[in-house]
Amino acid sequence: MIDTHDITGLILAGGRGSRMGGVDKGLQCFRGLPLARHALKRLQPQVGGVMISANRNLAAYEAFGVPVWPDGLADYAGPLAGFLAGLERCQTPWLLTVPCDTPLFPSDLASRLAAAATAQGADIAMAAAPEPQAGGGTHLRRQPVFCLLRVTLAESLRRFTQEGGRKVERWASQHRCAIVPFDRPGDDPLAFCNTNTLAELLALEGRDR
Repeated sequence: MIDTHDITGLILAGGRGSRMGGVDKGLQCFRGLPLARHALKRLQPQVGGVMISANRNLAAYEAFGVPVWPDGLADYAGPLAGFLAGLERCQTPWLLTVPCDTPLFPSDLASRLAAAATAQGADIAMAAAPEPQAGGGTHLRRQPVFCLLRVTLAESLRRFTQEGGRKVERWASQHRCAIVPFDRPGDDPLAFCNTNTLAELLALEGRDR
């Protein structure tokens, strides 16, 4: 089994926030705290240490008391740029990535991804969650920015991004990847609800806690 202290958490807060009008998404308030602070509080008990991937307002993120790293790739290259920045600086065998805009992600995310990676001998474990279908019922949708990554994948990701690759799932498909469903009884149906717009942020804040 992968030990908690063998995992470093990485909060992805390096996006443009285009659908929020260009604001820094991780610093938007949710239930009295910045979104990235919620992610930090939820992630810290699950891992040995935490870093933040950010490309602006670095001092504001550094005030959270954890290391902050900008992308090495230019022009807001997407989550894989954050993955790469984290992998290149990670001092543990595993890196767990979470986005800053999903404040209710599972409190057992790390342990369930780690268990699946161990059981399946995988280099990547990716979360999947139920999503309603138009005709009724649900299907499992992959959540590609919720990933547990073996740190030895850094060189593979560096090559992929240098060749112009930007899609998490396309890169993950090149490796042994365990897909981990979060659909047990008692799992929070809002756990992977992300807030791309200010309206979505307000709607999530207004729902029952």
